[in-house]
Amino acid sequence: MLTRPTITGTRHAVSAGHYLAAAAAFSVLESGGNAVDAACTAGIALGVLHPDIVSFAGVAPIMIRMKDGPVETIAGLGGWPASIPPDLFREKHGGKMPPGVLRSVVPAAPDAWITALRRHGTMSFADVATPAMRFAAEGFAVYAVLANNLDKRAADYARWAYNAEIFQPGGTPPKVGEKFVQADLARSIGYMIDQEKAAAKHGREAGLQAAHDAFYRGDLAREITAFQAREGGFLSMADLANYRSPLEPVLSVDWRGHTLHGCGPWCQGPVLLEALLIAERIGLDGLAHNSPEYLHVIAEALKGAFADREYHVGDPRFVDVPIETMLSPAHVGHRAAAIDRAHAHPGMPERLIGAGRDVAHEVSQEIEPPVEAGTSYICVVDQWGNAVSATPSDGSWTGPLVPGTGLMVSGRGSQNRTDPAHPAGYAPGKRPRLTPAPAMVALRDGGIMPFGTPGNDVQPQAMLQVLLNLLHFGMEPQAAIEAPRVATYAFPSSSAPHDYFPGRLALEGRIAAPVREALAARGHVIADWPDWTALAGCVELIRTNPATGLIEAGADPRRPAYAIAI
Repeated sequence: MLTRPTITGTRHAVSAGHYLAAAAAFSVLESGGNAVDAACTAGIALGVLHPDIVSFAGVAPIMIRMKDGPVETIAGLGGWPASIPPDLFREKHGGKMPPGVLRSVVPAAPDAWITALRRHGTMSFADVATPAMRFAAEGFAVYAVLANNLDKRAADYARWAYNAEIFQPGGTPPKVGEKFVQADLARSIGYMIDQEKAAAKHGREAGLQAAHDAFYRGDLAREITAFQAREGGFLSMADLANYRSPLEPVLSVDWRGHTLHGCGPWCQGPVLLEALLIAERIGLDGLAHNSPEYLHVIAEALKGAFADREYHVGDPRFVDVPIETMLSPAHVGHRAAAIDRAHAHPGMPERLIGAGRDVAHEVSQEIEPPVEAGTSYICVVDQWGNAVSATPSDGSWTGPLVPGTGLMVSGRGSQNRTDPAHPAGYAPGKRPRLTPAPAMVALRDGGIMPFGTPGNDVQPQAMLQVLLNLLHFGMEPQAAIEAPRVATYAFPSSSAPHDYFPGRLALEGRIAAPVREALAARGHVIADWPDWTALAGCVELIRTNPATGLIEAGADPRRPAYAIAI
């Protein structure tokens, strides 16, 4: 039985990682704004409503399709400071990346949202950012996931006095139902709004540029860089002033008449596409949903795709990523042929592309994979058929917020390796290999389906399972989202310390015991999750149906996500 229904409407829909973000975006749609206006509203709001896992000054990869036009991606991901020493972490930190400002990369989210507004929006920055400012200034009720994260990370927040002041008011983490206020963050957003209003007499573009400059060239930039300098960081005014979120090529694969669009190898977008192709090549027809045979195919297909991520994927401005080969029928066939239908691969599959020695990755000694950074998600489809899929992110417990501003500068450097020779190794100006990766499907019936999830390395895994639930097994959106999921950890984690759990396959508790036993007999190292867990992701999606004229939307109950449609 479903916890909630699929939400259905005829005009527009939004699904977001927090119900207040969904409500704010929906109000924009109802007032005549388009999908880009609404997505920017929700995305900026999530940086307030998810203060533990999304930062206003974090990352924000965005995928947009305007009506029947091409799909484009705005790579809302900043690079390392230009002045950071090229082998700092191995020379001075024993090959580790310590918590704090040394993980900082150029904050990209404000620029990414403003870029989306400039290209395709109709509203001002004030229009889309005012709800976030209000949520920060007036507060909102602490919910269970936020309370649990703040309690679990209490010692991390306590390392920095300003972080503790915000996230441990009164000396303890806030409880469920208490009001959570971020007054300094509200003032920072308000400063950008005020700068826009002062310039708006010269037109909308001038106003958007003024809001942008307030963050990247004005008082906020000066506060950020001065604090970085005091803390031993390397972000400079030039790093901020020179930043622009580029448009990156979209990756697309055809599957049974549908076209799956994903982000490129500047993030882990290729994993979803390749895993789908490998699973299809192995063979999905005739396999019962969440049977041992089916879950084995899913896990092994994902292992192959994650192996190629580990061996080859990094910022394509610095790394020659063999992306065409990775998604080619020949390579997909080789990956599929290497999979044993009766036995799990004991770890990460071997390299199949190019020369090079496979590194023997150190097996983690931890009991559970550590979870770092954080993410949320937003998708919108408006009455004109425009669609947006976006995955804003960045946690707030791995480094200090900038005092007086409420801003956590993106610490996504943690998703680079300290070895510059690794495809995801860091370098001055290079972007981390980001985990957030929104996606979109152009359906064979002419509909559109933006979808995505938080979850670090679980993101493409949850998205693959929900996609197949919908388009292979024929489930309705909410049922596809709520069905129990699995996740493999048989590859080095994206985030520091890059833990590796060979053979590990985590299963939500609603998967039947005989299935677990059969998977264990195949050699999977079974890890038990609760019946429902946010570790399995939090998928949101919207699907349009041209035949019925209806828009369907679903939201994952594993977090406080909600969908609204009319």
